Amino acid sequence: MRLIDSHCHLNAERFAGDEAAVLERASAAGVERILVPGWNGASCERAVELAARFEGLDASVGVHPHDAARIDDAGWRRIVELAGDARVVAIGETGLDYDRVFSPIEDQLANLRRNLALALETGKPAILHVRSATGRSDAQDAILAELRIAGFGAQASVGVFGAGRAPAVIHSFSGSADYAREVLDLGLAISISGLAFRAGEESTAEVVPLVPADRLLVETDSPFLSPPGGPRGRNEPEWVRITADWVAAQRAVAPDAAGDGLVGAYDTFVGRAPA
Repeated sequence: MRLIDSHCHLNAERFAGDEAAVLERASAAGVERILVPGWNGASCERAVELAARFEGLDASVGVHPHDAARIDDAGWRRIVELAGDARVVAIGETGLDYDRVFSPIEDQLANLRRNLALALETGKPAILHVRSATGRSDAQDAILAELRIAGFGAQASVGVFGAGRAPAVIHSFSGSADYAREVLDLGLAISISGLAFRAGEESTAEVVPLVPADRLLVETDSPFLSPPGGPRGRNEPEWVRITADWVAAQRAVAPDAAGDGLVGAYDTFVGRAPA
C-alpha cells in the first residue's frame, strides 16, 4: 500500500538526532512523502532545514494557536520570509484551540487571521488545528466563520490556489458529520489521524466515507496520537499505515486503491504533479 504522512512533527525535540532512522523505517513501510509542519519560529526553521536535508520531505510554516500569544513581530516576519521557500508547501499549523486555551482566544483569532492571509498571499493552503472542549463545537463554529470571512471557499480563492485544490485542510479531524459537510462545502480537505480511534471520536467513521477521494488525507501527527498497535511512547510516520488501512475499510476500498488515492490527494493538496 502506498502511503503518505500529511502531518508529522519530525522537527520536534523528541526526534532530534534520530531523523534518518525514523525516515528509513517509514520508507520501509511504504511512506513516500512526509509533510513536516512548524508551529513557532524555531520549529519552522527546523522544518525547512529537514526538508533541505532529506529526500521525501515537505515543510510548512506558521504559528499554532498554543503559541499565538508568544510570537513577536520579528518572529512573524521570519515566518513570512520562510513561506517563500520552495520547500514550503503550506501555511501552518495554525488554527483554534478552545479546549486547552494556552493562548487567549483573542490572540488565537488574531494569529489565525494573519496565517490565513499569508496562505492567500502565497497560494499555499492552510493547515488547521481545531479543538473544542468535550461536548462543545465552538472552535469548529469559529473556524468556519473565519474561513468564510477570509474568503476561503469563495470563487476568488479558486484563482489563488487553483481549480480542484483545497485551500486548507482540517488536520487530525475531530467533529460531527454536519461539521464535516460544512468543511467540504468550503472545498477544504480533511485529514484523519490516530485520534479517530479514541473514545468520543466515533463520528469520524461516519465522516470518512463523505470525503471526496481527492480531498482525503491521512497523518500520524507524530510524535503524538499513536494508533492502536502503534508505539505507546513516540509515534512515528511508519504507523500511518494503521490509520490508512482503517480509512480504506470505512470506505470499502481495497488497500492498494486507497493508497493510490491518498498519495494522489496529497500531491493535489501540495500542488505537485503526480509521480
